[in-house]
Order: sequence, then C-alpha cells, then structure tokens
Amino acid sequence: MSERIFIEDLQNHVGSSVTIMGWVAVRRDQGKMVFFDFRDMTGSVQGVALPGSTAIETAKEVKTESAVAITGTVNKRPEKNVQADRQNGNIELQIESIAILNISETPPFEIADTAQVGEDTRLAYRYIDLRSERMQRNIRLRSRFVQLCREFLFKNKFTEIETPLLTESTPEGSRDFVVPSRLHPGNFYALPQSPQQYKQLLMVGGFERYFQIAKCVRDEDLRADRGFEFSQIDIEMSFVKRDDVINLMEAMITESVEAMGYTIKQKPFPRLTYADAMEKYAADKFDMRTEEDKTNGVLAYAWVIDFPFFEKTDDGKWTFTHNPFSMPKAEHVEWLLKGENIGEILTTQYDLVCNGYESGGGSIRAHRPEILKATYKAMGYSDAEIEEKIGHMLEAFKYGAPPHGGIAFGIERNVMNLANESYLREVVAFPMSRGGQSAVMKAPKPLTPEQMIELGIKIDKKA
Repeated sequence: MSERIFIEDLQNHVGSSVTIMGWVAVRRDQGKMVFFDFRDMTGSVQGVALPGSTAIETAKEVKTESAVAITGTVNKRPEKNVQADRQNGNIELQIESIAILNISETPPFEIADTAQVGEDTRLAYRYIDLRSERMQRNIRLRSRFVQLCREFLFKNKFTEIETPLLTESTPEGSRDFVVPSRLHPGNFYALPQSPQQYKQLLMVGGFERYFQIAKCVRDEDLRADRGFEFSQIDIEMSFVKRDDVINLMEAMITESVEAMGYTIKQKPFPRLTYADAMEKYAADKFDMRTEEDKTNGVLAYAWVIDFPFFEKTDDGKWTFTHNPFSMPKAEHVEWLLKGENIGEILTTQYDLVCNGYESGGGSIRAHRPEILKATYKAMGYSDAEIEEKIGHMLEAFKYGAPPHGGIAFGIERNVMNLANESYLREVVAFPMSRGGQSAVMKAPKPLTPEQMIELGIKIDKKA
C-alpha cells in the first residue's frame, strides 16, 4: 500500500495511482459498477469500481461508514460530468483495491443532517454525530478562532500560563463544583469558576501579560448558551487602564474574525454605557443587526461600559453585579472606601456583546488591599470573613501589586455567533444534555461503597 494522500490534495495527483483513507459516506450499487463518496477530515471525493476490477466484489459488500483504505487512479472527469458545486467535482477516483480497515454496523441515524435527530440520541452516539459536515465545520471553526486569538496574543508579548484546576471555594458569583479530599477528610477543593484570582496573582508575580485557554466550571442552571463547563480565552495585563485593554482586545477580535472571512458591522466597535444600553435596548446584551445583516452573517460588536458596581439581593443586602475584584471608577473610589452611596458606585467593568450575546467581559482590578477589602465590607462581610475568603489576595497586594486589568472571552459564545448556531452543544465536541448528563459516558452516577468509605462521605438519603 502506498503512502496515504489526503482527499483535499488529490487535485495534485491527476493521472497517478494513490491511496486515500477515510470513511464510506455513500455507496451506490449500479449493478455492473459501484459508485462511492469517500470522506476524510479534509473533504470528500467520488470513486467508482468498474466491472472486472479486482475491487468490484469488495465494493458490493462494504457498508457505509466503514473505515477503508482505497487505492486507485485519479482521473479527470469529462467536461459534461463535472460537478462544479462540490469539492473535487472535476475528478474521480477509479478504484483499484479496497481494504476494509473496520466494518461499520448500520449507524443509529443518518449522518447527512443530524440536526433533525433527537438530542438524547445525538449525545449517546456523539462520535457518530461528529462525523456530520455541520459538526466537523463547527469544531474546526472553533479551533481556528482559538488559534488566531492565540497567535495575536503571542505577537503582543503575552505568555501562556496554566493555573490550577483544584483550588479553593471562593465567592465569585456562582455555585462551585466541589471535590472531596482523600488526604484531608471532611475538606473539599473547588473546581475553578474562572482563573480570576490566579491571573491577578500572576500580575503580582511580574508576568505583566498572561493568557490561557481556560476550562471553567460553574454549577449554574443550564440553558441554550450555558453549560456546567465552558472554555474561555482568559487574559490579564499589567500597567493598563480601561481603554488600553479595550483597544487591544478589539484589535484581537477584529484581526481574528476578519482573517476567517467575516464582516464586522461597525469599526471601531460602538461603546455604550450600561445606562444608555438599558434605555435603548432594555438589555445589556443586544443585537444591532438588520435583517439583511443577519442574512449575510454580519457580526455586530459593541462595548458596554460604566456598569453599576453593586445591586441589592432579595434580602436587601448589597452584592456585586459582575466581579468583586473590580476597581470602581476613579471618581467613586472614595465613596467605596467610606462606604457611601453604594448604589451609585460605577465600576470599570466592560462587556463585549455581539449579535445579542455576551462575548466577553472584564474590568480593571482593585490592586490595593484597602479597596478590595472595602468591596467586601460593602457587601456585609466581617473582618474575619474577609480574611477567610480573600486574605491571601490582601496579603499579595501589599507587595507592589501593579495596576492591572483583563478580560475573558467565552469560546462557545463566540463560536456560536461565527457558526450561526443557537445552542452551545453545536460548537462543543462532547456537551452535556439539558438535564446535566454527560455525552456518551454516564455521569453523574453514584460512587462505589469502597470509594465512599475512602473519601469519608455518607449520603443522607432523606435530603
């Protein structure tokens, strides 16, 4: 068997005998001849087994979706048979031999259009669903978007740094997923809702420009554009003000999506205060596109700035609207330090919205310990509670913490816009179901009695 050629490269081998490897997408038995569509990760091509060829008997038996190696000659099609609307529509593979690498049973659904298949079935057989043209396109689109953003960041002096997955439970706005400790019975780690504190500590550590493709986990109610776990392009910068971050991040998004062939509605991106957005759109996540824009796949980005720092809880206390680590606007710092006019304090938070979704969000951070402490004071925390929750941050900020700020872009939300999809599951390889069940594997499920004993856990079945 000769060296494998990818299907997208067959145009360079017209007149030559080659070997391709992939899957049987379509088989059409015409009696004397058998036609195929073969598919690999780079595309598809038609092949034909002619009467009297050594491949004809195997061609009549091989099933669709079987993994195969095909050796044959790449021929130009006659002009009248050229299919200009499909990849490789001007060539055909005259099959010389078919090696069945792994036979396929009949798939549980047609792969041509899996959008019409029920969610439970698609997720149970996600590895089959992923073979569809739509899912192949979406997952590769995701990869390309991340690649372009990563290249932009490297080009602008950022360092990619990983932060821990096992960390401390801290108040960041959502419920934590927790992990029991075998070595410390009765104690728990938390999975990160975001790398927020670690990336700020990296600024204290002098790295100045950090990013990572971060996995985040939040025990939130599920919806079409939100799951228990998600990925974000997480970014932090030292010695910056709000406009420094906004301008650089706008350049990253613009350069990346335009390199992928998309059109942006307005550049520079419009900037609206939170108050103006609520007055004009009655929401801080809005869609500025016309019907024509939607038809043409235009991306309408805008920044929302000047958010309220605090809002009232149901029991009348104050809580943060976005992030407790944010810096108030300069003119409101004294109000925070004195505990005055809490409801009127604006923060340096900035959100990037696109086509009705929040695509990213961040802020300039509090880098002085007294400001961060005052934020928790405003929310009713005692000195002892503040020390317990964020004492490590207050300590770190005593040692020359630089002014810093950052942002995080939700990868799924951004790719949903690029792919014109409405559900997060369409841009994730192995998403969870609406009921919080994992795809393919069976989670969550009970631990074994031995595991429970080892971890020192008992379940109250009455709860």
